[in-house]
Amino acid sequence: MRAFVFLVAALVTLGSNRAEACPNYNMIGVESYQASGSQLYSRRDFSVVAGGSNYIFNCRNVRPGTDTGAGYFTTQPDFSFVLSGMGGYRLDISVVSQCDSALLINTGNVNWFYDDDDNGNLDPRIVLTRPSNGRIDIWVGTYDGAYCDAVLSLETFLR
Repeated sequence: MRAFVFLVAALVTLGSNRAEACPNYNMIGVESYQASGSQLYSRRDFSVVAGGSNYIFNCRNVRPGTDTGAGYFTTQPDFSFVLSGMGGYRLDISVVSQCDSALLINTGNVNWFYDDDDNGNLDPRIVLTRPSNGRIDIWVGTYDGAYCDAVLSLETFLR
């Protein structure tokens, strides 16, 4: 009986550790910025190392409403943006990388978005047609767990 109780306790501990090793929108991004819709009307680029060790399919807390697919991401977001003045704009978020990158976004309404290849050349792109004001967290990962240099771009366009 003692061995059974120990086994159950060990499994619960392993399960809770696994949940902690997933993308976590409660953490602030490694880099944080503020921007308005009009400021992003001129594209802004941000260098980042794409990759991570958390396999997205193992993360029950991440359920994108868009594409779903494989990808490895860090726990802490790569970027947090506090957006304002987004009315009347759509927001294009894209990555250009030296490997097969993936993109994961969490909006202020706790809506997850994922993409793998919509930017072409194995790079991701997500378009938010009606972005809201507030914080958005962005992870730049990779499809296969590799790491590589990448550039995240944000740009708004009039709707």
